[in-house]
Amino acid sequence: MAKIHDALKPIQWLIGSWESISAKGHFPTIKDFTYNEVLKFESVGQPILNYEARSRHSVTGAPMHLESGFLRIKPGSNQLAFMVSHNFGLAVLEEGIATADGLELESKSINRMSFAKDPSVKCIKKVYKLNADGTLEIRTDMETSNTAFTNHLVAVYKKTE
Repeated sequence: MAKIHDALKPIQWLIGSWESISAKGHFPTIKDFTYNEVLKFESVGQPILNYEARSRHSVTGAPMHLESGFLRIKPGSNQLAFMVSHNFGLAVLEEGIATADGLELESKSINRMSFAKDPSVKCIKKVYKLNADGTLEIRTDMETSNTAFTNHLVAVYKKTE
């Protein structure tokens, strides 16, 4: 593993692999669902973490979603930028802050491939919270072109490495 850049100190607790112990999704336009997910945050010696998330169907194990990107911190601050590409044709730039026990992020730009299916995503907010027991809870709220802003995902992870 590369040396951890000093700027990453506020978020170095993220580094490693996280596996879901509970992951639930819902939205007004779809049936509620559960899934399994593995997150990976890797330090490469810069003020940035490489990121990957892979989710699978909780019963069949079939691949569901893949996203990858970079979580960057502005050196000397708690300001974050999270650049994420999704396998269904979405690219999102989220910005926010690192807090004492988590992250708060909101989309600043969302782009999608020209032939992506509707509805289009209009806004995403994510809250990462490091719980007292060492688990990581992530709440994802979303607005689409035909659905008001509402919660979409809630997942809890344990660190595996």
